[in-house]
Amino acid sequence: MALSDTHILVVDDDEENNALLAEALSQRGYRTTMASNGHEACQKAKQERFSLIVSDIQMGALSGIELLKWLRTNSPETPVILLTAFGCVEIAINAMKHGAFDYLTKPINLEELFLIVTRALEHERLVRENNTRKTALSPSLNVSQRVQFGSIVAQSRSMVEIFKTIGKAAPTRASLLIYGETGTGKELIARSLHENSARFKMPFIALNCAAIPDNLLESELFGHVKGAFTNALHMRRGLLEESSGGTLFLDEISDLSLASQAKLLRVLQEGEIKRLGSNFNIKVDLRLVSASQLNLADLVKQGRFREDLFYRLKTITVTVPPLRERIDDIPLLADLFLARYGSAKNITGYTPSALLRLQQYHWPGNVRELEHVVERVVTLAPGPIISEEDLPVELHDSVTQMKSIEHQRPVAFARRKAAHITRDELLDTLKKTFGNKAHASEVLGISRWALKRLLEKHALEERTSWK
Repeated sequence: MALSDTHILVVDDDEENNALLAEALSQRGYRTTMASNGHEACQKAKQERFSLIVSDIQMGALSGIELLKWLRTNSPETPVILLTAFGCVEIAINAMKHGAFDYLTKPINLEELFLIVTRALEHERLVRENNTRKTALSPSLNVSQRVQFGSIVAQSRSMVEIFKTIGKAAPTRASLLIYGETGTGKELIARSLHENSARFKMPFIALNCAAIPDNLLESELFGHVKGAFTNALHMRRGLLEESSGGTLFLDEISDLSLASQAKLLRVLQEGEIKRLGSNFNIKVDLRLVSASQLNLADLVKQGRFREDLFYRLKTITVTVPPLRERIDDIPLLADLFLARYGSAKNITGYTPSALLRLQQYHWPGNVRELEHVVERVVTLAPGPIISEEDLPVELHDSVTQMKSIEHQRPVAFARRKAAHITRDELLDTLKKTFGNKAHASEVLGISRWALKRLLEKHALEERTSWK
């Protein structure tokens, strides 16, 4: 679409500001229309579809927030950029909750305005052209259905709510803080946020702060010039500079030292970095997404995390539940990983008992552990269907809260009985059943997996003759 085909409505009750903004956008090649208040803007939006609306927040009878609410009902596909003289985080968050694309504080920096306008229009184009993405961002999702956001699939209510939140946050500049246990998919969420933003063509860079010693972390983030320190033989760009224009994901941000936190805060405040050993500032434009297993608010109280940085990071916060708290997602994820690893061996599915066992396990390693288990099972299973017996023995050892008392009692009884079965009794039963393990487990009154454990205990699992 040519710039002249892009029609922007500028709304401000200050006639001078309104005219200046409209003129600046016109000089960039956009077609503009002005409205002097919210009511007039509503009337114009009824008569014509605008590519973008730029509106002041503080106006007379109909504020920018009220205009935004009206537009979300009557013209939901039109992105809205809000202008405020107050610039407080609360107003920005409230605006984004109601669907604003982004906001700017007065006095308006025109270069920043042009950048956000470009992103808003690009996002509007993507939403129009990609029905799948549009469905993923819709707040009216049916939570009983399979939902996909980026490369993440889910159907649990908790994850669908997270999809809605990051869907609304994606087109904005807002920082995102992700809480969750290891392996829950925090980096996948950060990557999906990036892929659904106007920055999707630019770099997404991830760094685990816990994996790098603090004395090396500064160089990793900020880069250095040649000779900045011993062994600095070449100039090196840091990750903050490499991710400019895109998104930087800092996992385990709670591991940053207070000194590193102070330097990161300055980057977020000033939008510039200085390589180690250099006297020159370099402008950077990046979106920061951070993640932590620890509650940063608690670390602030303990003096281990800067309060000002914490407030910068937590503009939007989501908490990813552990896999054991969203068992509805386990079959979907298991199928996803089976498709990823099982196609070469023509393994096509799971038995109902295998899926039930996957849902009963407590998954301390969360989604990452589930993926590794499926990969391992696919490698070893005879196929084409994965059965309960194909699953690792540790999954059979777990008695989870998902089991009812009625189910717990016979399992506990079976375990007590299995513990008293001698090697001779086991051998005798297998001889009488001609090595039929299903029949042998019934005769012994234990489960198949308990029999498997007994065979391993007595070094009989490889035996094939029972005469």
